[in-house]
This record gives sequence, C-alpha cells and structure tokens, in this order.
Amino acid sequence: MHRQTLAQIRELLNTDPVAQELVHATIPMRLSYIATDGTPRAIPISYLWDGENFIINSPTTWPKIAAFRAHPKVAFTVDSTVFPPHIMLVRGEITTIERREGVPQEYIDASRRMVGEDAYDQWEREIRTNITEMMVITITPTWVKVIDFVHTYPGS
Repeated sequence: MHRQTLAQIRELLNTDPVAQELVHATIPMRLSYIATDGTPRAIPISYLWDGENFIINSPTTWPKIAAFRAHPKVAFTVDSTVFPPHIMLVRGEITTIERREGVPQEYIDASRRMVGEDAYDQWEREIRTNITEMMVITITPTWVKVIDFVHTYPGS
C-alpha cells in the first residue's frame, strides 16, 4: 500500500472534486472505533472538514469519549447513494479532545448541513437551550482513498 504524507492527504481532500463533493454533502460520516470493552462500533455522525482535520462533536459524558481516549485510531467512510457511488474512505487518529462551554461553532456548522435550512432555526434554538458544554474531537487523517468508479476504483 502506498504511504501518504499528511500534506498529500490534505491536498487530495482540498482539491479532488469527488472529495470536495463528499466533505460538503449532507451525508454523515460513518465512524468506526473500538469501544472501551474492546468491541467495534460504527456510528453515523455529523462532521466538519476544516481544510486540515475532521472535526466531530459529542456530549461530554457519552461513552465514545472514553473509547477515543483509550483507542484513538479510527476509520470512517462518507459515501453517496447514487450510482455510480462516490466514496471517501479515511483512516485517522483522534489528536485532540477538548471540552468547550456552550455549543461549539464546529458542531453548528457540521450539523447545519445535516439538519437542512428548513428545520435549522428551530434545531439551533433547541440545541442552544439544552446543551451547556460539548467535546470537540479532532481527527487527523492518516490515509485517504477517494473512489468514483469512473476514474478511481477500490483496487486502484
């Protein structure tokens, strides 16, 4: 397998048209990680690509926070549901977990894509009313594969 540098990964994610389509789509990340009991988990979660890292958020007491601290290596996919599918496969490492007061802007920005403009205002009011602090989790990518089944394929 070809080893990618962080600079190459970021260049791919910031310039490849399929990668750009996926990082801006209303598709959740399907994140896999190892729980504290050693078993695998996979969850859909909103995310933000900030041009350098993937950012996800979580309530402070959710079990995945302890899992990320114990097992910081993760993998995820973002994939379309049209044919031919567009797929972004990513391996990465949790590099920071930061507690923030209130609702982090990264959470607002990531969720806005998922919630949609029609429901957004009500959703944001409810979130800001009910959440007093959150964790901001940074995933630094260590490997990326973008597949469009036209120019790139799983085995290429």
